[in-house]
Amino acid sequence: MPLAVCATPIGNLADITLRVLEELGAADLVLCEDTRHTRILLERHGITARLSSYHRHNEAARAAGVLERLRAGERVALVSDAGLPGVNDPGARLIAAASAEGIEVTVLPGASAVETALVVSGIGADRYQFVGYLPRRAGELRALAGELCSWPGAVLAFESPRRLPASLGVLAAELPGRSGAVCRELTKRFEEVVRGSLEELAERFAEAPRGEITLVLGPPGGGGELREAGDEEAARVAVAALIEAGAARRTAAEVVSGLTGVGRNALYRGSL
Repeated sequence: MPLAVCATPIGNLADITLRVLEELGAADLVLCEDTRHTRILLERHGITARLSSYHRHNEAARAAGVLERLRAGERVALVSDAGLPGVNDPGARLIAAASAEGIEVTVLPGASAVETALVVSGIGADRYQFVGYLPRRAGELRALAGELCSWPGAVLAFESPRRLPASLGVLAAELPGRSGAVCRELTKRFEEVVRGSLEELAERFAEAPRGEITLVLGPPGGGGELREAGDEEAARVAVAALIEAGAARRTAAEVVSGLTGVGRNALYRGSL
């Protein structure tokens, strides 16, 4: 039997595919980061399964035993707490080992915080890169920002809410005028998306928020570094058109800011 790599919801427990539910229900063993977390998901969908912990602290020790079970013909599913295993989550080691042994690996796709954040940010880039969690040290973060200066697309990263204020401060200093969006608690009850320049985001999140954070940075030139006066005027016209069409003033300013990189607060004040 193949190793089934299953994507799970990033927040809302209803965001799971029928195919994943079928696989989890049929599995002889479900490997998961936190058995308590995964059991809540399975109980929500009426599934009873044998669970075993498989996380970054034990994956090296557990891999050999899992491979033996797969070779014996058992049906094994691999999940993480949220999203797709192997993408900034445990799983890559087991997937590589199974492939090296000639064991088939099948991936059952599903919810993704990265692509959800990219779409909801309104930044709209044809190209993007995901850099995982931002570096903890300011010097390393400044070095990463230096690399991102020449990247022509959007950039997405995860960040802890506790470190978000400091990280935004560094990024605003290193990438002045760059547009961005802080996406908090995606798909959950208190989902929030705040758009604006990095300077505005740093001001807005001077205090650490709660919840899981996905940060989106707009591409160079789209965030204000080389902005012309005509671009700002066009953005103000777009805000006025949205308001005339019935959009709330603040919403119109946020949407146009995310698309153009012109400061949200400036657009809001300009529309009064």
